[in-house]
Amino acid sequence: MDFTFSADQEALRVSVRGLLDAMAADGRVRAMIDGDDAAIAAMWGQISALGWPALLVPESAGGLGLSLVDAVVVLEEMGRVTLPGPYLSSAICATTAARMLGLDDLLPDLASGEKTGTLALEELGHDDPVERVRTRARREGGHWALHGLKPLVLDGAAASWVIVAARTADGIGSFLIHQPEMVAVDTMDPTRRVARLELDRTFAESVGPTGDHTALWRQIADTTAIALAAELVGVCDAALQMAITYAETRVQFDVPLSSHQVIQHKLVDMLHQTEMARVGTHFAAWAADVDDPDRARSAAIAKASAGEAAVAVTGENIQVHGAVGFTWDADPHLLYKRAKQNDILGGQQAWHRRRIADAVLSPTHP
Repeated sequence: MDFTFSADQEALRVSVRGLLDAMAADGRVRAMIDGDDAAIAAMWGQISALGWPALLVPESAGGLGLSLVDAVVVLEEMGRVTLPGPYLSSAICATTAARMLGLDDLLPDLASGEKTGTLALEELGHDDPVERVRTRARREGGHWALHGLKPLVLDGAAASWVIVAARTADGIGSFLIHQPEMVAVDTMDPTRRVARLELDRTFAESVGPTGDHTALWRQIADTTAIALAAELVGVCDAALQMAITYAETRVQFDVPLSSHQVIQHKLVDMLHQTEMARVGTHFAAWAADVDDPDRARSAAIAKASAGEAAVAVTGENIQVHGAVGFTWDADPHLLYKRAKQNDILGGQQAWHRRRIADAVLSPTHP
């Protein structure tokens, strides 16, 4: 099986990388990280004009009708520059959920970038993000009222709407809130905008098919995990290249750092971990696109391997840089913080490894 990208996908990568590198070079990415909302709005306008938010939206809804593999190309490049903004939350997560729940009327505005959506799945605790949903939805006077806490909603403060996972008598249901009121919160990763959604008798619209949506949310969570892994592949690429460049130019004891065997070993290990994460992520994206029977296991492999690789590779990048790697003005710490945050989101690597083990050791495993 050929896992190389097509000519169109490589052309997309060149286009995305060119724009994002230009943003980074003129300081716009740093400005966004430092809280410049105007810079984020301008960036989103450029991205929307180029049609990137429309990748996963069907052509019938004004989108490009492309695949998750195509989106992986964009996500990897965004990970390379730790790009802020709602691409992951809106163009990937919210778009996937809207499609699976049959919310076709929301898709055209997502495709154009005119509106952004997000998901409220994550709750306090660890392990399976779907199983740990404790938010409740109750019928009150013909309406659904939500009670609970969603402590981490990506780009929630600026989202036009949010789809909330909440428990009902039938299992897990899906509920839509327009113009949600959320409070921005700080996290380890300054490149992410995160909000807290407090639900205290908050009225919402029940959406999607009747019955239990647990299986749908598991697929949404797996797509999110693959997207996070794709970002982490880009983070690994950037950290590796950053370490190589610094090692080649930094002179110590009258020779470049790159001439020291210990540094060479570090760089080789970083490359190995990056490539293993890359192949796992690309396969998982393909498996999701074709609804392969191993879709869930592949997503777990991608998230576990990419999470482990990114934390290790970005940490080694800091070590190669030495003291300067810890300073705010240098970029190694931004890559490390994105790696750590992505590793936590969508289920930590330890839980995904348990998923893999359970699948392999299952009596029904071929």
